[in-house]
Amino acid sequence: MEILIILGAVLVVPVLFVIVQYNGLIALRNHIADAWANIDTELKRRYELIPNLVATVKGYAAHEREVLERVIELRNRCMTHASASATEQRDEQELVDTLKHVLVIAENYPQLKADQHFLKLQQELVNTEDRIQAARRFYNGNVRDYRNKCESFPSNVVAQMFGFKPIDFFNVESAVQRENPQPRF
Repeated sequence: MEILIILGAVLVVPVLFVIVQYNGLIALRNHIADAWANIDTELKRRYELIPNLVATVKGYAAHEREVLERVIELRNRCMTHASASATEQRDEQELVDTLKHVLVIAENYPQLKADQHFLKLQQELVNTEDRIQAARRFYNGNVRDYRNKCESFPSNVVAQMFGFKPIDFFNVESAVQRENPQPRF
């Protein structure tokens, strides 16, 4: 009878271990998918703001047409992505850099800087960028936990058995950099 109990424990404990590790990996993968959905929502919000921002700037800076058209082109390309791939990160970074250029253009037009519609759009963009950063931090935290579990012993054995693949972090710099005020005398 004791041999059956020992034999049962020897068989049950490893099976329970595998089940717990597998379920933990699935939960982390689902957290990552949820976190990506949050990033995607905020990116779509940004994509909706961009045409309004560009249209407002166009009214004041018609000769900057190439830059403004590039922003729209990049926005449209970024909207087609569905994951945190290297291609999407590269396109998002290019969009962020081009948006920075649009904001620099706006600095050259005092009337535009005073336009209430432009100021509201600029503030919405700042808020959206903050939300994207928060969502990206949450996503990357989940990716970190998942990668730790996939790479740490003994859970890495279960991850390899069931084909859990590493997931990349999502890194893009902010489109709106906060600058320290420069005192002018």
